[in-house]
Amino acid sequence: MTPDWTRIVLAGSWVTLMLIYLLGDVLRIFAGHIEPGKLGERPAPGWMWTLIAVIMLVPIAMILTSLLTPAAPLRWITIIVSIALAIFNVAGMPYKGFFDNLLIVLSLGINVFIVWTAWAWENSRA
Repeated sequence: MTPDWTRIVLAGSWVTLMLIYLLGDVLRIFAGHIEPGKLGERPAPGWMWTLIAVIMLVPIAMILTSLLTPAAPLRWITIIVSIALAIFNVAGMPYKGFFDNLLIVLSLGINVFIVWTAWAWENSRA
């Protein structure tokens, strides 16, 4: 059985995206840009932390989705999810630190790569 390299590249790209998100969060904490229990200047309700956890689970879920979902639906799932995450990140800009804005731009580059890979994969299989 030959491996489907596009699936592996997509899964690896989702890992990369997730690690960029986590790196930004960790650096924001160490830079002092985050006050515990608050989002921005306001206290965050408990449900907001659950929503944030769900959003952070999306790239993690996409790792398995990339490896296990049939190719036809995977193409569109990948494109839609990657674009949605990119829009979500652009909506939050700009951030306090240069490092954070740099990481968001890098993550947007990964989003573009993911969309392009999914799109090109389907076109090359036709």
